[in-house]
This record gives sequence, structure tokens and C-alpha cells, in this order.
Amino acid sequence: MTLNAHEAFCLNTATSFSAVRGRGANRTRKDFMSLEAAQAYAATFGDKRTMIYAVNGLGNSAHILNA
Repeated sequence: MTLNAHEAFCLNTATSFSAVRGRGANRTRKDFMSLEAAQAYAATFGDKRTMIYAVNGLGNSAHILNA
């Protein structure tokens, strides 16, 4: 996975990960303590349309991948 500086910083300092699906009023978000748990959740849908974000303790977040 190729990340820019901000994405790499968020991933390296992440304290949690968010899996986001849908758009607008239909958007859902579920938080996880590990990237692996977020990816496992995304895999249950099987469509690679779950956006995974790394979130750090400073309040920064970045989209890391679609799973």
C-alpha cells in the first residue's frame, strides 16, 4: 500500500481504526482497536466498498484503504 506522509503518520500513530460504509444519511461507521479487526469486518461484505481510516490520539485521521 502506498501512503502519503499524512496517511503514514496516522497509520504509524493510530490508536483505533474506523470502518465506514455508505454515503450521506445511509453512512455507517464502526470503530475497532486494530486494523486487522476492521479488515475482518469489511471482509464480511465482500465488495471492497468499506473505507478504513486510521485515527490517532491527536485527533488526526486518514483514509488508509478500501476493504
